[in-house]
Amino acid sequence: MTDISTIMTLLNNWLQPDRVRDYCPNGLQVEGRTSVRKILCGVTASEQLLDAAIEQGVDAVLVHHGYFWKGESAAIVGMKRRRIAKLLQHDINLIAYHLPLDIHPDYGNNAALATHLGFSVESRVKAGDVEGLLWQGALPQPMSVSDLSEHLANRLQRTPMIVGGDPGRVVSTVAWCTGGAQGFIDQAVSLGVDVYLSGEISEQTVHSAREQGIVYVAAGHHATERYGVQALGKALADSVDVEVRFFDGDNPA
Repeated sequence: MTDISTIMTLLNNWLQPDRVRDYCPNGLQVEGRTSVRKILCGVTASEQLLDAAIEQGVDAVLVHHGYFWKGESAAIVGMKRRRIAKLLQHDINLIAYHLPLDIHPDYGNNAALATHLGFSVESRVKAGDVEGLLWQGALPQPMSVSDLSEHLANRLQRTPMIVGGDPGRVVSTVAWCTGGAQGFIDQAVSLGVDVYLSGEISEQTVHSAREQGIVYVAAGHHATERYGVQALGKALADSVDVEVRFFDGDNPA
């Protein structure tokens, strides 16, 4: 069992949230009990995850997508009220890190996805005014677009959407940014890579890929952001006296 203040000091020292301008508060978003023995981590603090946390009797949840996003209504009603009520009723801490978790070189979403998919890392560049948000490297080996699709489907357990490339085209270099980062496709083109991978796709992404000769992969927002919070949770469990579990709620997006 570990005091929540000790956990938050450790996490904030690792992720340094004050160095990033974000769309939400990072760190402890909803305060619960002081002593923490069990933590449930996941991609999003959905009601489904909270119900699992209550059932498992955890003391804190650690997620990438928390609450209180810039531009949303401040009123605590409806879905937001139900979520926060469950946290308060069961005295569960909500800990969330958004961009700081995306960019962390060891525990971040981009780092963990690279490890999971076998990508080598060559550089991390600024994107969207955030240092180190767009990553560049190489695939495990040169492969056809068709083989890349199969590799990703096997590793992510989700069929990716791929545009801009003939199935037989051989590709070897890649840039990536997890989640909803399809807007960085033009920057990926400027890096000279064969493939750009993110989580989502927009209408204009298709045209950008086709007209600029890059293969674009939409591998799933949820699917690409499963791994950072698991890496962070493991590092936390290795450092303090807590048990950390992962909840993978179904989300096809």
